[in-house]
Amino acid sequence: MVRSTLPILPLFGALAASGAPALAQDCRLALALALDVSSSVDAEEDRQQRLGLAGALLAPEVRAAMFSSPLPVALAAFEWSGRQNQTLILDWTLIDSPAALERAAQRIASSDRSEEEFPTSLGYALGYGSLLLADGPSCLFTTIDVSGDGVNNDGFPPSSAYKAYPFADVTVNGLVVHTGGPPGDEVVAFYRDEVIRGPGAFLEIAQGFDDYERAMRRKLERELTSLPTGKRDLP
Repeated sequence: MVRSTLPILPLFGALAASGAPALAQDCRLALALALDVSSSVDAEEDRQQRLGLAGALLAPEVRAAMFSSPLPVALAAFEWSGRQNQTLILDWTLIDSPAALERAAQRIASSDRSEEEFPTSLGYALGYGSLLLADGPSCLFTTIDVSGDGVNNDGFPPSSAYKAYPFADVTVNGLVVHTGGPPGDEVVAFYRDEVIRGPGAFLEIAQGFDDYERAMRRKLERELTSLPTGKRDLP
């Protein structure tokens, strides 16, 4: 696992550093996958996330969607928790063959958690994701796929990140791990109202971490086969 050197810029100073001039598109989708490793996620749940994401990437329906176009998909993955606690798990990788997809999935499955005691700083995670996309390959579409089991409880909120960081043409989709009862419902409402954004944005719900792989498989298949329509798509 590599600690990323991407800066988390001061709030409202990020727009001044919003990426290089656009290059010719060499992929159809740049997809940044963000995994929650805040203190509410225990060790077993963390492993379920990593193995679930890897398993979802290798599922037959996701493989088919991944290679459904001549233009490949670029993947990156990072874990997030506190304000300054984001770690790159998978650097930008062009998925141009089944072997490349298998290597990416293996890298995620074999990664180790870097943090476990920090709160849930979703605004900072989204800011990091936007800079990761700005530093990545030039693709037709750009998406952050953020999963978590809690609401923002530290640092600036997602709305501030969206105002301060380079989110033009970026879609943010969410995967909520519903841990049961009213607290889980609160997280669903928070992601629906404050996290997902952009053309075709949608929310997927896992009923606990045991259901994470199924929900991620469904989410990835939809992201890889649906083009943004400019209209928010809510569950």
